[in-house]
Amino acid sequence: MKPLAGLAGIILCASFTTASEPIPFDSPRWQITAEENQIEQYKGKTSLVLRGGLALIADAEFTDGVIEYSCAFPDARAFVGATWRVQDAANREEFYIRPHQSGNPDANQYTPVFNGLSGWQLYHGEGYGAPIAYEFDTWLAVKIVVSGVEAEVYIGDLEEPVLFIDDLKREKSSGAVGLAVPNFGTVRYADFRFEASDTPALKGRVERTRTAPAGTVMAWQVSEPFAEKALGDSTEIAPGIEEGLGWTALNSEPSGLANLSKVSVLGRETNTVFAKVTVVSDRAQSKTLSFGYSDRLRLFHNGRLLYTGNNGYRSRDYRYLGTIGYFDAVTLSLAKGKNELWFAVSESFGGWGVQAAFEDIDGLTFVE
Repeated sequence: MKPLAGLAGIILCASFTTASEPIPFDSPRWQITAEENQIEQYKGKTSLVLRGGLALIADAEFTDGVIEYSCAFPDARAFVGATWRVQDAANREEFYIRPHQSGNPDANQYTPVFNGLSGWQLYHGEGYGAPIAYEFDTWLAVKIVVSGVEAEVYIGDLEEPVLFIDDLKREKSSGAVGLAVPNFGTVRYADFRFEASDTPALKGRVERTRTAPAGTVMAWQVSEPFAEKALGDSTEIAPGIEEGLGWTALNSEPSGLANLSKVSVLGRETNTVFAKVTVVSDRAQSKTLSFGYSDRLRLFHNGRLLYTGNNGYRSRDYRYLGTIGYFDAVTLSLAKGKNELWFAVSESFGGWGVQAAFEDIDGLTFVE
């Protein structure tokens, strides 16, 4: 470990797993970096009050196993989280409760964290959250069972999982384990415990298909981040903007999504990357290209601006979350031979991603 800085069916298994004894919050095993943290008595339990940071068992070597805790929160905006396989503060797995979305499909969230960026706008819907109604200002039990590339979450009822995660997004690796609360709301935790074990059995298994259709871009070249303002207002790629930029190959996930934060670090000013794909056409022809992105996009075809748009949080409606999807499309007038598509993707928060798919690939070849 680094130093810390489509539903097809359900298979039920008979095993039931629990964690070890609770770890007192005054134990030296805890490493807490948060804007607010204190130990206090609350409704019969010794609790940790936490806001704006992490509380980690830094000496843990947790890959697979069970995490259990109780949490209490008011009916207010907050993100009540646990984290595991922590490599450092910027790279880890995370699950959190959204009290302010109680009863809604996004009442909770699984997301990976890559290079400090949570990806909830990229990973949403079935398999990433479940519609749970919460009771407020009372203790709620939570259990997370992690097994290989899968995990399941129990909330309240520790006998039946409410969420099955079939594809943990980070590579399987050992790391710290603990609690995570961003700077939104103050929450309380109690009875935190964990037990590392080898690939514990999961009680519920959901088989989902996230295979990208033919025509999906599965391989990208991604530039180093640069300032969005460098794009200017030109209808062409600004001369020299790509000079000196390094490039990294990035494969799309099986769904077709390319999570740009896997290879890019979002900076205060350097918030934009080019994601480039080259297509060879055997003739001059028109093709429909559907795409999705988070948060903002300028799409260039052979150097000329073809599309500009904003898919960020509340960009299209005051209730709009900015989640990624194939919501936009263009018709490409492809030249015979090589065609370059440059996606300039700019990010604010919530997930830095892009995906694209041709309606048909007759006469097309992707150049890797």
